[in-house]
Amino acid sequence: MIENQKIRPAQVIGPLGEPLTVDSLPPANTTRWVVRRKAEVVAAVNGGLLSIDDVCERYHLTLEEFASWQRAVDRSGMQGLRVTRIQHYRDLYERQQKY
Repeated sequence: MIENQKIRPAQVIGPLGEPLTVDSLPPANTTRWVVRRKAEVVAAVNGGLLSIDDVCERYHLTLEEFASWQRAVDRSGMQGLRVTRIQHYRDLYERQQKY
């Protein structure tokens, strides 16, 4: 029976090096998504603290929206999550793919 249980860590390291727990994540009713909050949620999923399904349900996100956050962090770090810089980082990534 134990094999079927999902074992999750009690905490993971956040984007700024601080420990993150489920209680320290942004509240479920968050509507203003600043870079730090997005990065914390991505770090929670990457560290196994929450599943993608848990995040989408908890924060009322679409899978595509969360996946775009993950791609932005993978490609450009926290700066890639800045809404004002999305096009810049997208163009930069596409240029890098050509060469």
